[in-house]
Amino acid sequence: MHRRTFLAGMGWVAGAVAGAGAGCASPRGATAGRSGAPGARLDASDESWLEEFGRAGSRFFTEAAHPQTGQVLDRRLANGQPEARRVASIAATGFGLGALCVAEARGWLSHDAARLQVRRTLRHLRHELPHERGFFYHFHDWGTGERIWKCELSSIDTALLLCGVLCCRAHFSDAEIQQWATELYERVEWPWMLDGADTFSMGWTPEKGFLRSRWDHYCELMLLYLLAIGSPTHPVDVRTWRAWSRPVREYGGQRFVWSPAPLFVHQFAQAWFDFRGRDDAGVDWFANSVAATRAHLAWSLERRDRFPWWSEDLWGVTSSDSQKGYVGWGGPPDAGPLDGTIVPCAAAGSLPFLPEACLRTLRHQRARYGERIWQRYGLVDAFHPGNGWVNPDVVGIDVGISLLQAENLRSGLIWRTLERDPAVQRAWRRVGLVRRAGGAAPG
Repeated sequence: MHRRTFLAGMGWVAGAVAGAGAGCASPRGATAGRSGAPGARLDASDESWLEEFGRAGSRFFTEAAHPQTGQVLDRRLANGQPEARRVASIAATGFGLGALCVAEARGWLSHDAARLQVRRTLRHLRHELPHERGFFYHFHDWGTGERIWKCELSSIDTALLLCGVLCCRAHFSDAEIQQWATELYERVEWPWMLDGADTFSMGWTPEKGFLRSRWDHYCELMLLYLLAIGSPTHPVDVRTWRAWSRPVREYGGQRFVWSPAPLFVHQFAQAWFDFRGRDDAGVDWFANSVAATRAHLAWSLERRDRFPWWSEDLWGVTSSDSQKGYVGWGGPPDAGPLDGTIVPCAAAGSLPFLPEACLRTLRHQRARYGERIWQRYGLVDAFHPGNGWVNPDVVGIDVGISLLQAENLRSGLIWRTLERDPAVQRAWRRVGLVRRAGGAAPG
């Protein structure tokens, strides 16, 4: 099961909670501890660890990218050995474009090498990869661009791709990158994907038309709506920002806008957009993700009766591979066939929200299990401390969220870069998410 399929299947849960939660009082933002990156107190040891972590993750996005098209594999063997898989993901490609900005800025990849890979990728996206009104199919052959598995044109995954595209437009002073990135973004006909409603369909197929499932309750959907509202050519009405529900719940002493889905939904939009210090009708979305991460940690510790190896040193589960295939699991509340598996990107994707707690578990994971789980691209996608299972693969979007959030913790690079883009600035203004006086600005 892919995480998009999981979210579509959870739509009935959202409907059950939306009426009770929409319009509730804003969540109480958690302020204690090291949060609000960049500017968190990282010592030399933390910086050294994050440097190695980021460098390893960036390696995936050069080695898993097709040498001619730049399209990034959905997954790859964690040990980096040669293989025959050809399935690329547009979301992984989007994270890869952001990763190239980080790698170039950090000196892990030369400026020319990074720029040329970005150009290859954007050229293929602009001129060769099949699309419909600017939206791309979720999965395709990384060399030919052929649609795979009769998958959908994906609204959210196209948006994730475009986050990387716009990040490169802001980061690289290159005429072709600027031109192709602009053309890719401006050709997307966002209103078409609304299909006559105020919320986006999750996708479209030529066989069946628009999917019935919609992006209509809080999750990573914020990045989709911001890109659509900020479009200079085919914008959607700003009322769409208020059309999705915002259910509120309390758990572990935290009150936050909630989604009946794993922890990644609190991370993906905030890997790209800097929500710090912005007030959205009483909601601080950055503080909301801090609270959600704290609730997840509290939930993890409460499950030690079932999984005694879980602790403050070893926690975190979100959608990932398992011994039985890809699953959408996590909490609170319990979701999916929980079996005690640890998923490193759960903590890595929340690094800016709870640096101390997330670094503690990530560093412990590597120190405790060593080369079994730390391989060519850093930490594997998932492992089971209780029975010794280690996932042989890494998943592109999981490597991507980990790399980008680690860099946002260190420097705010992705936030700062995308913040410069005029479309992002336009979106902030249109939805009214201006910074409060004295609110955090990009680092």
